[in-house]
Amino acid sequence: MKLTIKEMTLAAMFAALTSIGAFISIPLGEVPVTLQSLFVLLSGLILGPKLGALSQLIYLILGLVGLPIFAGFTGGLQSIMKASFGFIIGFVFASYIVGKIAHLKKENSSLLIWLASLVGTIVTYLFGLPYMYYILNTVLGKGLSFNAIFNMGFLLFLPGDILKLIVASLVAVKALPILKNVDN
Repeated sequence: MKLTIKEMTLAAMFAALTSIGAFISIPLGEVPVTLQSLFVLLSGLILGPKLGALSQLIYLILGLVGLPIFAGFTGGLQSIMKASFGFIIGFVFASYIVGKIAHLKKENSSLLIWLASLVGTIVTYLFGLPYMYYILNTVLGKGLSFNAIFNMGFLLFLPGDILKLIVASLVAVKALPILKNVDN
Protein backbone atom coordinates (compact mmCIF):
# COMPACT_ATOMS: atom_id res chain seq x y z
CA MET A 1 0.00 0.00 0.00
CA LYS A 2 1.54 3.26 -1.14
CA LEU A 3 0.61 6.19 1.08
CA THR A 4 0.62 9.91 0.44
CA ILE A 5 2.09 12.31 2.97
CA LYS A 6 -1.45 13.35 3.90
CA GLU A 7 -2.46 9.72 4.57
CA MET A 8 0.68 9.09 6.65
CA THR A 9 -0.02 12.23 8.65
CA LEU A 10 -3.65 11.25 9.28
CA ALA A 11 -2.70 7.72 10.37
CA ALA A 12 -0.03 9.12 12.71
CA MET A 13 -2.49 11.68 14.07
CA PHE A 14 -5.05 9.01 15.00
CA ALA A 15 -2.31 6.85 16.57
CA ALA A 16 -1.42 9.90 18.66
CA LEU A 17 -5.07 10.55 19.54
CA THR A 18 -5.47 6.94 20.69
CA SER A 19 -2.35 7.43 22.84
CA ILE A 20 -3.83 10.56 24.36
CA GLY A 21 -7.06 8.64 24.95
CA ALA A 22 -5.06 6.07 26.94
CA PHE A 23 -3.68 8.78 29.23
CA ILE A 24 -7.19 9.80 30.23
CA SER A 25 -7.62 6.73 32.38
CA ILE A 26 -9.73 5.71 35.36
CA PRO A 27 -8.46 2.51 37.00
CA LEU A 28 -11.37 0.11 37.40
CA GLY A 29 -10.27 -3.44 38.16
CA GLU A 30 -8.17 -5.28 35.59
CA VAL A 31 -9.04 -2.96 32.69
CA PRO A 32 -9.10 0.83 33.08
CA VAL A 33 -11.72 3.12 31.58
CA THR A 34 -10.07 5.22 28.84
CA LEU A 35 -11.03 7.27 25.81
CA GLN A 36 -9.08 4.98 23.46
CA SER A 37 -12.16 3.32 22.03
CA LEU A 38 -13.59 6.73 21.05
CA PHE A 39 -10.53 7.39 18.86
CA VAL A 40 -10.52 3.83 17.53
CA LEU A 41 -14.07 4.30 16.28
CA LEU A 42 -13.28 7.74 14.88
CA SER A 43 -10.20 6.41 13.08
CA GLY A 44 -12.32 3.93 11.14
CA LEU A 45 -15.17 6.38 10.57
CA ILE A 46 -12.99 9.26 9.39
CA LEU A 47 -10.03 7.50 7.73
CA GLY A 48 -11.75 4.43 6.33
CA PRO A 49 -10.78 0.80 6.80
CA LYS A 50 -7.14 0.69 5.70
CA LEU A 51 -5.86 3.96 7.16
CA GLY A 52 -7.93 3.51 10.31
CA ALA A 53 -6.50 0.04 10.92
CA LEU A 54 -3.02 1.32 10.07
CA SER A 55 -3.34 4.07 12.68
CA GLN A 56 -4.22 1.50 15.34
CA LEU A 57 -1.45 -0.84 14.20
CA ILE A 58 1.02 2.05 14.57
CA TYR A 59 -0.34 2.65 18.08
CA LEU A 60 0.05 -1.03 18.96
CA ILE A 61 3.60 -1.30 17.60
CA LEU A 62 4.79 1.93 19.24
CA GLY A 63 3.48 0.67 22.57
CA LEU A 64 5.10 -2.73 22.15
CA VAL A 65 8.51 -1.26 21.32
CA GLY A 66 8.43 0.50 24.66
CA LEU A 67 6.81 3.90 24.32
CA PRO A 68 4.61 4.42 27.41
CA ILE A 69 1.44 5.05 25.41
CA PHE A 70 -0.83 2.33 26.77
CA ALA A 71 -3.20 3.00 29.68
CA GLY A 72 -1.37 3.80 32.90
CA PHE A 73 1.64 5.14 30.94
CA THR A 74 2.83 1.61 30.19
CA GLY A 75 4.42 0.07 27.14
CA GLY A 76 6.86 -2.65 26.12
CA LEU A 77 6.56 -6.32 25.30
CA GLN A 78 5.47 -7.11 28.87
CA SER A 79 2.17 -5.38 27.98
CA ILE A 80 1.21 -8.58 26.16
CA MET A 81 0.76 -10.18 29.57
CA LYS A 82 -1.77 -7.58 30.75
CA ALA A 83 -5.43 -8.59 30.83
CA SER A 84 -6.34 -5.49 28.81
CA PHE A 85 -3.99 -6.18 25.88
CA GLY A 86 -6.64 -8.13 23.94
CA PHE A 87 -8.66 -4.96 23.67
CA ILE A 88 -5.66 -3.21 22.07
CA ILE A 89 -5.38 -6.03 19.52
CA GLY A 90 -9.09 -5.62 18.90
CA PHE A 91 -8.57 -1.91 18.13
CA VAL A 92 -6.87 -2.74 14.82
CA PHE A 93 -9.69 -5.01 13.67
CA ALA A 94 -12.44 -2.77 15.05
CA SER A 95 -11.10 0.26 13.19
CA TYR A 96 -10.92 -1.73 9.95
CA ILE A 97 -14.45 -3.09 10.26
CA VAL A 98 -15.85 0.30 11.31
CA GLY A 99 -14.27 1.87 8.23
CA LYS A 100 -15.57 -0.91 5.96
CA ILE A 101 -19.14 -0.57 7.18
CA ALA A 102 -19.21 3.23 7.36
CA HIS A 103 -17.85 3.59 3.84
CA LEU A 104 -19.98 0.94 2.12
CA LYS A 105 -21.74 3.64 0.11
CA LYS A 106 -20.21 6.60 -1.67
CA GLU A 107 -22.44 8.97 0.27
CA ASN A 108 -22.14 8.67 4.04
CA SER A 109 -25.23 7.29 5.67
CA SER A 110 -25.99 8.16 9.29
CA LEU A 111 -27.42 4.69 9.77
CA LEU A 112 -24.23 3.04 8.48
CA ILE A 113 -22.12 5.25 10.74
CA TRP A 114 -24.15 4.28 13.80
CA LEU A 115 -24.10 0.61 12.82
CA ALA A 116 -20.36 0.73 12.17
CA SER A 117 -19.73 2.23 15.61
CA LEU A 118 -21.84 -0.44 17.29
CA VAL A 119 -20.16 -3.29 15.40
CA GLY A 120 -16.70 -1.81 16.10
CA THR A 121 -17.44 -1.71 19.82
CA ILE A 122 -18.58 -5.35 19.72
CA VAL A 123 -15.45 -6.39 17.77
CA THR A 124 -13.23 -4.83 20.43
CA TYR A 125 -15.00 -6.93 23.07
CA LEU A 126 -14.74 -10.08 20.91
CA PHE A 127 -10.95 -9.75 21.09
CA GLY A 128 -10.68 -8.31 24.59
CA LEU A 129 -12.85 -10.65 26.64
CA PRO A 130 -11.34 -14.00 25.55
CA TYR A 131 -7.83 -12.56 25.93
CA MET A 132 -8.72 -11.25 29.38
CA TYR A 133 -10.11 -14.66 30.33
CA TYR A 134 -6.93 -16.39 29.12
CA ILE A 135 -4.51 -14.03 30.90
CA LEU A 136 -6.40 -13.94 34.18
CA ASN A 137 -7.09 -17.66 34.36
CA THR A 138 -4.38 -19.50 32.42
CA VAL A 139 -1.44 -17.17 32.95
CA LEU A 140 -2.24 -15.68 36.36
CA GLY A 141 -4.27 -18.63 37.66
CA LYS A 142 -7.07 -16.56 39.18
CA GLY A 143 -9.75 -19.16 38.40
CA LEU A 144 -12.45 -16.67 37.42
CA SER A 145 -15.61 -17.84 35.69
CA PHE A 146 -16.54 -16.50 32.27
CA ASN A 147 -19.46 -14.78 33.97
CA ALA A 148 -17.07 -12.92 36.29
CA ILE A 149 -14.89 -11.91 33.33
CA PHE A 150 -18.01 -10.80 31.41
CA ASN A 151 -19.12 -8.63 34.33
CA MET A 152 -15.73 -7.00 34.92
CA GLY A 153 -14.72 -6.69 31.27
CA PHE A 154 -18.03 -5.89 29.56
CA LEU A 155 -20.98 -4.92 31.75
CA LEU A 156 -18.89 -2.51 33.80
CA PHE A 157 -17.79 -0.67 30.66
CA LEU A 158 -20.97 -0.87 28.61
CA PRO A 159 -22.51 2.49 29.64
CA GLY A 160 -19.29 4.38 28.87
CA ASP A 161 -18.77 2.56 25.59
CA ILE A 162 -22.32 3.33 24.50
CA LEU A 163 -21.65 7.00 25.26
CA LYS A 164 -18.36 6.86 23.30
CA LEU A 165 -20.00 5.23 20.27
CA ILE A 166 -22.71 7.90 20.32
CA VAL A 167 -20.11 10.69 20.46
CA ALA A 168 -17.99 9.09 17.71
CA SER A 169 -21.05 8.66 15.50
CA LEU A 170 -22.25 12.23 16.03
CA VAL A 171 -18.79 13.62 15.28
CA ALA A 172 -18.50 11.49 12.12
CA VAL A 173 -22.00 12.41 10.89
CA LYS A 174 -21.07 16.09 11.15
CA ALA A 175 -17.39 15.85 10.11
CA LEU A 176 -17.50 13.55 7.09
CA PRO A 177 -19.48 15.89 4.79
CA ILE A 178 -17.13 18.74 5.74
CA LEU A 179 -14.03 16.60 5.12
CA LYS A 180 -15.36 15.48 1.73
CA ASN A 181 -15.76 19.13 0.70
CA VAL A 182 -12.18 19.84 1.77
CA ASP A 183 -10.90 17.03 -0.47
CA ASN A 184 -12.73 18.39 -3.51
